[in-house]
Amino acid sequence: MAELRFTKDHEWIRLEGDIATVGITDHAQNALGDVVFVDLPEAGREVTEGESVAVVESVKAASDVYAPVAGKVAESNAALSENPGLINSDPTGQGWFFKLEGVDAAAVAGLMDEAGYAAFVESAA
Repeated sequence: MAELRFTKDHEWIRLEGDIATVGITDHAQNALGDVVFVDLPEAGREVTEGESVAVVESVKAASDVYAPVAGKVAESNAALSENPGLINSDPTGQGWFFKLEGVDAAAVAGLMDEAGYAAFVESAA
């Protein structure tokens, strides 16, 4: 499985071939609490790096989910509409939000690795 990369906004991205899967980190889902609703992007939407692409709502708050890199939405995770709790139970697996195509592999590689993200979270605490 491809390596996860991370943003300072607590998204993760996994590039496999020319498709990048995006979700929120375990740290983010812990901070949100129980997720009750998600608003996902339409397939075909062009997104820019840092753009708000989805919304996740929990019992505590609503938060934007940002595109870690530019690309085109290839697919959204329809399972989250039925079961938004997947974000809490499996944030870096079945709880993914959307997939992007046409992403720049160098932009993905430029994001934080797992050790860098762990240090970032620790320093922000």
